[in-house]
Amino acid sequence: MAGSLADVAAHRDIVDTIDRLTNENRLPHLLLYGPPGTGKTSTILAVARKLYGSQYSNMILELNASDERGIDVVRQQIQDFAGARSLSFGARPSVKLVLLDEADAMTKDAQFALRRVIEKYTRSTRFALICNHVNKIIPALQSRCTRFRFAPLDGSHVRERLQHIIKSEGLAVDEGGLTALVRLSNGDMRKALNILQSTHMASQQITEEAVYLCTGNPMPKDIEEIAFWLLNEPFSTSFKYISDMKMRKGLALVDIIREVTMFVFKIQMPSDVRVKLINDLADIEYRLSFACNDKLQLGALISTFTNARTAMVAAAS
Repeated sequence: MAGSLADVAAHRDIVDTIDRLTNENRLPHLLLYGPPGTGKTSTILAVARKLYGSQYSNMILELNASDERGIDVVRQQIQDFAGARSLSFGARPSVKLVLLDEADAMTKDAQFALRRVIEKYTRSTRFALICNHVNKIIPALQSRCTRFRFAPLDGSHVRERLQHIIKSEGLAVDEGGLTALVRLSNGDMRKALNILQSTHMASQQITEEAVYLCTGNPMPKDIEEIAFWLLNEPFSTSFKYISDMKMRKGLALVDIIREVTMFVFKIQMPSDVRVKLINDLADIEYRLSFACNDKLQLGALISTFTNARTAMVAAAS
């Protein structure tokens, strides 16, 4: 949990902007959006700690998606909090902060009611909305806030932060393990830390193998092997080898398909064959999301590659 703004790992430009506005006492209403684990809530809580210090708990109203946030709460709880005079012991009365985490889970009615409340209490209260999907926030609220987009974290920032934590905690992590953590986190710092923690609980040495085993993701070398079979072996042999590996390593077909798709992007093949192949893989993944039969879908995966191979041979000749 970030204690101060300096602790927020990445997004320096956003953090510095918010910090400057805070220092000049010109904090606008904020709308922070972006994928999970990119530091939105940490940033706001760090701002609040900086603004209020020991008065933190009196000056901030935090409502999460798990709290009741219907139209009644907007009309009563938020209005009561915003309308109450703030007891400030400094020279200037400081503004209070209403933090609405996961604001995209609020009903449209509650969002419409909030519009008016934001305008009415702008003098004494600032609103900070946090969400993953900005398109679920009504335009009227978006126009009342200053928007900041938190992009997925860059791999170098995740790596830097992980190295800092590994050093502080005295963990045994090799280079392969660190690379695997960064790769599997996909720019989500929270996910990276969770994988690190669960791998550490499972094994003392945090290696690439240990990380992949712990998360149940297929190892890159396994995917290369599967792709080799798909592109070179006959149907029945491929089916047997991949089924065996799935059983032996406890892999999910959906993970295999996602990784194989990434692999397809990397290898050389005629563009029309690649387009058809990726389309088919997308269909199989879609079917798997409806809990279809794994064996049938594995058959579909192999037959898709068999078709692609035939097309490639035809193109070559």
